[in-house]
Amino acid sequence: MSEKSSPIKIELNRLTYIMNFLAHLYLSGEDPQIKIGNFIGDFVKGRTLDNLYPSEIVKGINLHREIDAFTDKHPIVLESKKRLRPKYRHYSPVIIDVFYDHFLAANWSDFSKVSLPDFAQSSYSVIEQHKSIIPEQVNQMLPYMIKGNWLVSYAQIDGIHRALSGMSRRTPYVSKMEEASQDLQLYYEQFRQEFYLFFPDLKAHAEQWLLLN
Repeated sequence: MSEKSSPIKIELNRLTYIMNFLAHLYLSGEDPQIKIGNFIGDFVKGRTLDNLYPSEIVKGINLHREIDAFTDKHPIVLESKKRLRPKYRHYSPVIIDVFYDHFLAANWSDFSKVSLPDFAQSSYSVIEQHKSIIPEQVNQMLPYMIKGNWLVSYAQIDGIHRALSGMSRRTPYVSKMEEASQDLQLYYEQFRQEFYLFFPDLKAHAEQWLLLN
């Protein structure tokens, strides 16, 4: 079965709307439109975007894709996914994205001088200011994201459990994602070390990409 027609591939694409928003927003820098583009990157398809969005939003969408491509092939991330693959199979990358957002949120002061609650509220405000141009699916999700304060909730394992359990309920396939927080706790230090090895590489790559594009 081709990648294009694979039901699992289609399902994984559909699940991306609850994935690592925090990392993408953080890696966007200070430009609000780049932040918006990076935030909506999973909801926008195609390569010809200049007629759909302002140039800086297109830049943010392309940054999102660059971040995903860099992450998918990074050897440290591959090790994290390898630990989960026997149990979660195709869903391992989705779970690792959420795990890494947890470590970013839980250790936020190592990466930002702005508090996580302040960063989250600022991000929600920027997103709401652009509601007229962001995809409808994002607008439908946004009230739940703000009410549940997803960006802050990921700092707690309970928040990770709620997110992954919600994703598990939305897939028609057996994913076992509702059990993934148990594996996070079981291998917590290994995942944490891998995040700290990987994330500085990703941050440096995103900053360099922004300078060159």
